[in-house]
Amino acid sequence: MEILDKTVEVQSRLEEKAKKVGKGKYGRMLKMAKKPNNDEYKKVLAITGAGIAIIGGLGFLIYWLWNNLYPSIVAFVET
Repeated sequence: MEILDKTVEVQSRLEEKAKKVGKGKYGRMLKMAKKPNNDEYKKVLAITGAGIAIIGGLGFLIYWLWNNLYPSIVAFVET
């Protein structure tokens, strides 16, 4: 019966945590949260897409410089 007792104890702890979801630190924030409308969603999508494009472009620039400029610098230093 020890396993059964442990199972009941774990389940009761989980149920107590589930009851506190809307009442803890983040309860007010969860109550104020709402689903974004189409305009808000499009703005978030545009900003996120721009960020991804900037980070991708920066990564590509570093990759290009490393493959094209670095060998020239190494060759110059070695001579």
